[in-house]
Amino acid sequence: MRVLVVEDEPELLRVLAQSLRETGYAVDVADTGRLGLAKALAWDYDLILLDILLPELDGWQVLTALRKQKATPVLILTARDAIDDRVKGLDCGADDYVTKPFDLSEISARVRALIRRAAGKADSRLEIGAVVVDTARRKITRAGADIVLTAREYAIVELLALHRGNLVTKSQIYDHIFDESDDTLSNLVEVHVSNVRKKLGKDFIETRRGMGYVVNG
Repeated sequence: MRVLVVEDEPELLRVLAQSLRETGYAVDVADTGRLGLAKALAWDYDLILLDILLPELDGWQVLTALRKQKATPVLILTARDAIDDRVKGLDCGADDYVTKPFDLSEISARVRALIRRAAGKADSRLEIGAVVVDTARRKITRAGADIVLTAREYAIVELLALHRGNLVTKSQIYDHIFDESDDTLSNLVEVHVSNVRKKLGKDFIETRRGMGYVVNG
């Protein structure tokens, strides 16, 4: 899954991006509101973490402009903890609100929950035949046995599982699992899909030739 972090405090931006990448997310960053809005409109992110006190455009302006075009889940991060600020954030279209200082494990949990909610999945366990994708633990089992996947293999499985029964194009996969700093090869998605099939079964992912991939079950 691909996440955008918009935060002007350099150290906090670095820590958030590193924590999310270590969890397995592709992460883009922006340190001004104007740059954050430009990226948010240019890409279909799975989630945006948005600070309020930003240079050039503040978080309220970014969120208001974003909501005119996209429904991307937004988690507000701010030191402003007054009730009026929380209400304003939610009324402007934020999906969740966390005040600083915060624990990184809580941020990760809220990110997972918002991404599931956006995909219409309330349960963190997604069962597809004998395969269970646990999005809370970021673990996969098959017939009760733990399956070890790389971060990107897991990201592909989670993306397809969250959109079970629906076609996911190759370009959508690229956009969701690689961030702006990745220099990818044209066949990299096929390589990851092939590796997933070796671990979860050759029929787990169905190829729609010339279109993309589908997970059923």
